[in-house]
Amino acid sequence: MAALAGTTQTYGNIGLREDLSDVIFDLFPEDTWCLSNFDREEASSTKTEWLAQELAAAGANKQEEGADGAFASLSPPARYDTYCQISSKSFIVSDTNEAVNKAGRKSDIARGAIIKMREMKRDMELTICSSQIASEGGAGTSRATAGMEAWIGDATAALTGSHVILATSTATYSTPAVASGHPTTLTTTAVTPTTGAFTSSSLHYALQAVWEEGGDARVILAMAGQKRAIDAFTSIATRFVDVSRAAEASITGAANLYVKGSVTLQ
Repeated sequence: MAALAGTTQTYGNIGLREDLSDVIFDLFPEDTWCLSNFDREEASSTKTEWLAQELAAAGANKQEEGADGAFASLSPPARYDTYCQISSKSFIVSDTNEAVNKAGRKSDIARGAIIKMREMKRDMELTICSSQIASEGGAGTSRATAGMEAWIGDATAALTGSHVILATSTATYSTPAVASGHPTTLTTTAVTPTTGAFTSSSLHYALQAVWEEGGDARVILAMAGQKRAIDAFTSIATRFVDVSRAAEASITGAANLYVKGSVTLQ
């Protein structure tokens, strides 16, 4: 039914007191795994370098008794480098704003510092996981450090052009690496010759390629869509959980550990 004519209602009513929560809720989804878990090393210059040694491929090695040794030269290590990137966040708060009473916080300076630090952590994580190439910078240009994707695609890949990250789905496909120095060309994700869904088979081939190149894969970093695909893998195990009659059952909808051979990946 309609309101009686002349009824005083809340809208348009002057003098209603505010009902403002004294809590500011955080809306900052952040999981900077790389920044928090990668090994760290101090740099004493804007350009930092390191050496890496590749071993010869394993082969049959049997020698005749008493035979003279045949000597070979040692292969030199590869020399890699990247540049130190400067990251910053800034904000400004007036003295008056800092002095007045505020809801949810006592100090906007303290709140701003927390917010900007968390934002900067996400910026740094994005750089680490990106295909950004290294740059020494210059007048009007910032220095840039190379991201992970740039290190695994800076070479010519057969059938797909150059500087490509291949979507590995068969044993014959590989992603060439940077031979020395630092990545200088942006990588792109290959559309051909591989297409289709992300499957457990393609993950197995990728893990195989990592091991064959001397890597030791212990952690899988995945975007939300890739994580959903991994959660849907069936492989040889079915999701059964033993629950006592007195306990409350739970539904398992995601995987945190992926066991392949004798290696457990998180």
